Amino acid sequence: MTDSQIENAIHPTAIVDARAKIGVDVKIGPYCIVGPDVKLHDNVELVSHVCIDGITEVGENTKIFPFASVGHQPQDLKFHGEKSKLIIGKNCTIRENATLNPGTKDGGMLTQVGDNCLLMAGTHVAHDCIVGNNVIMANLSGLAGHCVTGDYVTIGGMVVVHQFVRIGSYAFLGAHSMVDADVIPYGMVVGNRAKLAGLNLIGLKRRKFNREQIHTLRAAYRMLFSNEGTLSERVDDASSIFSGSEMVRDITDFLSASDRQICTPRNSGSSQ
Repeated sequence: MTDSQIENAIHPTAIVDARAKIGVDVKIGPYCIVGPDVKLHDNVELVSHVCIDGITEVGENTKIFPFASVGHQPQDLKFHGEKSKLIIGKNCTIRENATLNPGTKDGGMLTQVGDNCLLMAGTHVAHDCIVGNNVIMANLSGLAGHCVTGDYVTIGGMVVVHQFVRIGSYAFLGAHSMVDADVIPYGMVVGNRAKLAGLNLIGLKRRKFNREQIHTLRAAYRMLFSNEGTLSERVDDASSIFSGSEMVRDITDFLSASDRQICTPRNSGSSQ
């Protein structure tokens, strides 16, 4: 950027370290603070009072609203200043008072948020989380450390997700839920502690999955969470019977890879 571009793009009350890497057409509003190891790609906008520090990279066209705290020290007593990273993807919207922390040496040294994500006011993405693309986190929801979400996950308002939980793609977490177990792809969970409440049918229809795909998924769901046999046996049966369905395979692969408790429906068979 030329001096005139920088002058036009950065408000005079903002504090931007000279070592920060600032792309083209970046807007940095009043009272923002940008640290020395920050990289802002083209067309990023910091509305005002945004504080970004650490080894943090923000993808192009992402917009961050007032009082967001991005890239500061994790809320982890085991963190001792290691040079971990936070990477935020393209076309994201990060609303007021959101907090996003970098990784730690015990979690891969990276926290990552994918493209096209909406993090509403007061949301929290803790250290070492990996968030997929097109994820929506509603107001005051939070991911504890080491959580992983797939793509197109919707997390309702005031939801709390326990550390190390995995959330499969297209899942929906109902408002006020406390989620302490893995959530299958396409599933919908509600409650404290959260239980499966069926498939995320509204989300599937919105994403243009067809009737046949949804019918197959429902049949597999009934098999997987019946009371017959063990969960491992039901996973094997579903994998065989619905071998032609990529969506069912998403669920069975997710269940097979899980090394922690799975969210199940109330009164369903859940033994391993």
